[in-house]
Amino acid sequence: CEILSSLPLQMSLYFNVYFFPFWWLITVAILYVKYPALSDYYKFILVTVMILVSVTELIRLYLGYVGNLLEKVPELAGFWLLTLLPQLPIILFLLFNEGLKIHSLERAVHIIFAAFLSFQVVAAFFALRRMVNTLATRFRLTEFHRLEEQRPVPG
Repeated sequence: CEILSSLPLQMSLYFNVYFFPFWWLITVAILYVKYPALSDYYKFILVTVMILVSVTELIRLYLGYVGNLLEKVPELAGFWLLTLLPQLPIILFLLFNEGLKIHSLERAVHIIFAAFLSFQVVAAFFALRRMVNTLATRFRLTEFHRLEEQRPVPG
């Protein structure tokens, strides 16, 4: 019985769990400082982004832990999709949009968070591919043994 969990992915998730509150506090503190200087539509966008990232990150980390440690393909696929689609583009938006008046500390934590997300996308893809291939092989072997047991014995 081979273990299919990915150690690099699990380590990245572990460190991400401790980094995310730090990232959130710094981002909210800097948003509080620069909020009066932002235009109205950037104020709305940043508040919406912070709410979306906060909720999505909690769900994403839970799915990553469950999918990787318990070797559950649907949860790991959900983690991969939540990492690839909402989280990574949002962090890249926060990192590269100069209209947001980005501070150096803010840029530093966004770079670290983007690095976590980029690594997790790649690591989760390979872990997911390995899990799917191994589970498909197990299923085929189980079906093969079941069919052999049902085959009538000659003579």
